[in-house]
Amino acid sequence: MAAKEPREKYILDLLAKDGSLSVSALSRDLGVSEVTIRANLRDLETRGLLTRTHGGAQASSIQSVLERQRVRQAEKERIGAAAAALVKDGDAMMVEAGTTTATVIRNLAGRAGLQVVTNSTLVFAAARINTSMRVTLTGGNFHHESESLVGFHALRTIHDFNVRIAFIGTDGFTVDRGITTQFAEGADVIRAMSERSEETWLVADSSKYGRAGFVNVLPLDRLTGIVTDADMSEESLTVLRDSGLQVVVA
Repeated sequence: MAAKEPREKYILDLLAKDGSLSVSALSRDLGVSEVTIRANLRDLETRGLLTRTHGGAQASSIQSVLERQRVRQAEKERIGAAAAALVKDGDAMMVEAGTTTATVIRNLAGRAGLQVVTNSTLVFAAARINTSMRVTLTGGNFHHESESLVGFHALRTIHDFNVRIAFIGTDGFTVDRGITTQFAEGADVIRAMSERSEETWLVADSSKYGRAGFVNVLPLDRLTGIVTDADMSEESLTVLRDSGLQVVVA
């Protein structure tokens, strides 16, 4: 594996799986010198894809986000398209940080007069190429692991706006515990967006159902509905609908 590009792919795949690696092991596994491996690591660090350590490297937050984007990618794209169908021309909307929420924005090409408020750099990257979309990016403290802006300034921006619809994500949700997350400041953002919107929609693939994160965010009765994928069992869909939610299956 002498070419640079396959080496870089191998390195990033290994980091995604193990979280860290050593220069000496890479040199042995790839059959190239440690000098070459260090040069590869420097290039990848410059692009924000890893962080070099003494004798090796560890995964960066950017790499973690990129890996999350690839997990259940087809399901997330279908969910994003189905959620985008809920948006009307001229809508004002809020979009919370997440790899699934970002797919909603990518499916809004051709819509007119949209206004978007977001705390997500992933959402911003998708929205900025749509010239018909007016985008407000909140201020706040940058949270690497979620590629989001949080804290006082983010919440203050959100409370300055009123929108028709909000799209939010989650680390897990159940009927009993509602929406949960691992990140307390992210929970504050979701609550604020829900308060400022007429409709709040959870966009989450079926693997999130039945899981509970560390922080309680919202009970399910605060939602208008959920957009999920067809791998959700009929029993689970029935439970969600019986709780009063609209459920869209993509």
